Amino acid sequence: MSEPAGFGAPTAQPKPTELDDCLRACAVHSGKLVGSLDTRRTALAEALRQLLALVAAGEDQPSPAPSGAGSLLRRGAKVVGGGMSNKMLDALLAVGNKALDCGYDDELNLTLLISDTVLTQRKNSRAGWRLRGRLLEAIGRPAAAADAFERYLELTTEDGYGVRARLAGIKAANTARAELLTVLAGAVPDSARFAGGPATDMWAEGLAAHALGDWTGAQARLVGALLAMDSAEVPEQEIQEAIGQYLDLSTELHTRPTPELIQAIALYAAARRNRMRGPVPDPMFGGVQWLSLGEFRNRIAGKSICLIANSGKVGESSMGSQIDDYDLVVRFNSYRIDPAHTGKRTDIHVTIHKHAFNWDKPVDIRLVFGGNSPDWKYSVRNKLVPGAQTYVGDESLRWPVRNIGALTTEQFAAIPTSGFNMLWLLDYLDVSPTLDLIGFDFYESGAYRIPEAMKLAITNVHEYGSEKAWVMERAQSVSGMRISLR
Repeated sequence: MSEPAGFGAPTAQPKPTELDDCLRACAVHSGKLVGSLDTRRTALAEALRQLLALVAAGEDQPSPAPSGAGSLLRRGAKVVGGGMSNKMLDALLAVGNKALDCGYDDELNLTLLISDTVLTQRKNSRAGWRLRGRLLEAIGRPAAAADAFERYLELTTEDGYGVRARLAGIKAANTARAELLTVLAGAVPDSARFAGGPATDMWAEGLAAHALGDWTGAQARLVGALLAMDSAEVPEQEIQEAIGQYLDLSTELHTRPTPELIQAIALYAAARRNRMRGPVPDPMFGGVQWLSLGEFRNRIAGKSICLIANSGKVGESSMGSQIDDYDLVVRFNSYRIDPAHTGKRTDIHVTIHKHAFNWDKPVDIRLVFGGNSPDWKYSVRNKLVPGAQTYVGDESLRWPVRNIGALTTEQFAAIPTSGFNMLWLLDYLDVSPTLDLIGFDFYESGAYRIPEAMKLAITNVHEYGSEKAWVMERAQSVSGMRISLR
């Protein structure tokens, strides 16, 4: 992905931006998405619709809107003390994240504008800094992205999104790339005199020299062009592509690669690997053992199991000692421990791959769920904490409702929650004499999570009503906060 036109060279420091200007741009962009068949842009259009509906409900008098905006923009948009309301902040961040997911130039520009606006209005917004870091990384500004991610980490004590691992990957990749250019410059000393010219011209001259069979002249100009790109801070994707092309040409011309070329290729691979996946200090993750579906079944067979919801009523249940009496206690995602109410044991932690809440808490089994295989693999590699678990579910346990149950979107339309995936799996295996749900009111009493996760919305991508109906159809008994399926 190349850097979109008009960006210049964005840094971690936001450009002061008025909220009204950002909202007008959002209204204009909403009009551009009408009729789009791209599913990512469709999701963005829905986020923009919700944002503009919030704006339209804010004041009686609209401020002037640009022609074709298709929405009334209310001046101030429920500002509080010269800033923005929490609802407005959340809606803007939702648009920014959906725009970033699109990856197109227009949407990246919109994300940058939203990032500038959020951090102008809320300079200590953790979500704002994380969005900015992700944007800067996407447009090929890794050093600036690292600065934004470091600011995010300064503002939080929990790292549920795996930002620390992402930051480590960026820094490791930057170091490898710098070492690579040093190796190339040392191997081709004459390149220094071409490093001050326009990188595009030097690159074209180098390719022309190569085509004419003048590899010595080509090397000097191509490496000089790479050094010029580095000095000019061109987007990372562009310089990585150019380095890869240079190494390909070098490899083709050497029947026996030189030590410098071997070293350069190794550094190139390290830079690409760390940028994609981050460093893995312990590839064995503390000697973790991987569980298949059959192995998981054998480990839970014959044991009483309780699943503890992250609901408000659990936080005041006074059922802690009863919960700890089960053979296996299952908790989800960003669970919170208060021994008197929640119990103190966690034997199985079930989590969606997108967050890393509680991944450092010691458990016997950790099951990581995710609908997309590459994303799931990336998260497991970067977020799993060595030594924090004995067993981890392998890909056979990645997405039970869809992959094991083969339930289609016609049979179950929404994205299944972590709780429903786990409950469905345990019901399917049918090897537990006791299978109880405690506190499952499907968020009617609100959420009870660790503090950092309390700001996460109870998302509407799940069908809590359908999940509740499935549970109640199979319930053998209901007593207070306990629903028994066996």
